[in-house]
Amino acid sequence: MEPILKIDNLSKTYGNVPNQTKALNGISFQVMPGEFLGIMGSSGSGKSTLLNCIATVIQATGGSITIEGTELRTLKGKALAEYRGKTVGYLFQNFELLDNLTGRENILLPTSLHGVSERDGKERLNKLADYLEITDILDKFPTQMSGGQRQRVAAARALILHPKMILADEPTGALDSKNAKNVMEKLAGLNRDEQTTILMVTHDSNAASFCKRILFIQDGVIFHELRRGDESRQDFYDRILMVMAQLGGGSCNVL
Repeated sequence: MEPILKIDNLSKTYGNVPNQTKALNGISFQVMPGEFLGIMGSSGSGKSTLLNCIATVIQATGGSITIEGTELRTLKGKALAEYRGKTVGYLFQNFELLDNLTGRENILLPTSLHGVSERDGKERLNKLADYLEITDILDKFPTQMSGGQRQRVAAARALILHPKMILADEPTGALDSKNAKNVMEKLAGLNRDEQTTILMVTHDSNAASFCKRILFIQDGVIFHELRRGDESRQDFYDRILMVMAQLGGGSCNVL
């Protein structure tokens, strides 16, 4: 099986000599189809820079990012728009929903931008709404929803175009523990049941315990890797905490 994502010797430098900062310093790894990979590290470790490079929000200084055999730096115009719209879906910490649109309208917005038929869009919406348990809030505006509801609506919007991979940036960062657990259970379920590939950046050991594999970043390089075997999520969480202690971070009790 070929990787869906391949990162090769990726580097990102901010600023000019002599005041340069290396956010990424030669990172290499692969993500396989259907994998749930977590990226962890303390503040300033480079994890958000890494995700932003993959999302094409910023451009790497060196190295390459390859999606299904295509290097991102070769994508221009329509091909780049297709990548941003259909190849990857985005799930943000602060939801990024439009307050003047209902949940239904927020979710369907990408379908209208990318030429999905109204009938197909509605079918996809109904399936996602049922799975994510948001059917009863589709006609509410974001300001009328709880944080967890807004994040599940945002997840439906990220999934509506059937992207090859979900990029999740601190998806539980703005949620309380109950809503965070609910969102992570839904993401884990999508990964398990639909084989959705997920790459998640998080500082939260609770959220990371839902992953199948975790890469720990420190000072722009991969510091350590953990894989979850047949162990319980609690045991995996405990192993995550041990690594995070070495990085100077941690979390509270497991969700």
